[in-house]
Amino acid sequence: MNPAFFARALIAGLLVLPAGLMLARAETLDKVSFGTNWVAEAEHGGFFQAVADGTYKKYGLDVTIVPGGPNINNRILLTAGKLDFFMTANTLQSFDAVTNNVPVVAVAAVFQKDPQVFLTHPETKFTKLEDLKPLTLFVSKEGVTSYFQWLKSEYGFSESKVKPYTFNSQPFIVDKQSAMQGYVTSEPFAVEKAAGFKPGVVLLADHGFNAYSTLIETRREIVDKKPDLVQRFVDASAIGWYNYLYGDNSAGNAVIKKMNPEMTDELLSYSVAKMKEYGIVDSGDALRDGIGAMSDARVASFFDKMVRAGVVRRDIDYRQAYTLRFVNKGVGVDLRPKN
Repeated sequence: MNPAFFARALIAGLLVLPAGLMLARAETLDKVSFGTNWVAEAEHGGFFQAVADGTYKKYGLDVTIVPGGPNINNRILLTAGKLDFFMTANTLQSFDAVTNNVPVVAVAAVFQKDPQVFLTHPETKFTKLEDLKPLTLFVSKEGVTSYFQWLKSEYGFSESKVKPYTFNSQPFIVDKQSAMQGYVTSEPFAVEKAAGFKPGVVLLADHGFNAYSTLIETRREIVDKKPDLVQRFVDASAIGWYNYLYGDNSAGNAVIKKMNPEMTDELLSYSVAKMKEYGIVDSGDALRDGIGAMSDARVASFFDKMVRAGVVRRDIDYRQAYTLRFVNKGVGVDLRPKN
């Protein structure tokens, strides 16, 4: 049959497709692979929720989440074309992509606040960030080259007070005149379990470290050639995060526990509660513009701070690191509880 005649006849109602064929066409989903930057955990919950509760499917997507880990570099798989999307840690990595001419771009920022914190002993009566300066600070190698440079330039911290953080909390626990880096969603929980005391928490985002975190990143060619696919993935991910934070997240947590048996219900519940308490996901511009929101002013502000700190070069075009094309549309804001 002539294809043009077939199309006209179908539109005119002169031909009726078999029901099975029509159903198959209607349920054709775009296959999408999404790599995270660590093993499955609550901090990735909205993405797992969108898979588990069918949100991605409603947006025409068949999403496979590929967990990261200590020996897995999913960002390389993204740039090599093996993944379609990647969960990058923070805005600094987006700047680094521009510096090194890596053809990727951030299309949404799930975390409005970077969850980086310092933990302190209960005896430390601090009222401001500067109060931590006399303490021994346990900081990772990556932390020294990133946020700690900002602490030096903005607050006058000294590297002479830094000791290596090896992701072991014991040195901090035994030294009452120390503070330890961590994520607000996990390390305070671990310290309380191990040491029997509730540590103080200093969230750097609340003191001016205004990086976005947990950004959705993709290759520029996908943005150029498949913008509808990118939009659907961003929108469905936002819906997944609203459902995970404010709805029944048992389906998402079940997938997380299956992929990472070390995750407990207690830790998952703690992490979700802290994300909500500190506004990690849903605060600032996201309250109006929806989860994933970004702004030019915010990125410019963070870029200037990192230039002053000597972390990034002033001569890079940082605006190439991200696009606002797919965010700030208010998708899912109606799912946030009114109270």
